[in-house]
Amino acid sequence: MEQKNILNRLKDMQSKYGYLPEDKVRKLSDETGLPVVKIYSMASFYSMFSFDKKGKNVVRICSSPSCYLKGSLNVLDEAKKILGIDVGETTKNKRFTLELTSCIGCCDKAPAIMINDELITNVTKGKLKKLLK
Repeated sequence: MEQKNILNRLKDMQSKYGYLPEDKVRKLSDETGLPVVKIYSMASFYSMFSFDKKGKNVVRICSSPSCYLKGSLNVLDEAKKILGIDVGETTKNKRFTLELTSCIGCCDKAPAIMINDELITNVTKGKLKKLLK
């Protein structure tokens, strides 16, 4: 099976479950004949794939130089405070996961974040408080 097809199957799996469950990756390995380690290697190359279950809402804060210079660290600190978690963690109620991400292409409207697939620009502490209610 071509790498492209494997990646499409992984993308579908990620969309369906919110992460790549180990049992589903093993099933894909059985179906394709590719070793599990090869599939994990392919998936770990791309930041869009996760091996851990995430919260319902994934908050990604841009850490690019432009966002950093425009206050993304303040936004990150505020998100940690509001959610009571650190980067890479999920709230106990499974509502939010907090992550850092590299440039999301909105340098002219920094600082920028993403909540799930929604891009939010010119983020302030006040704006963030409203978004994370």
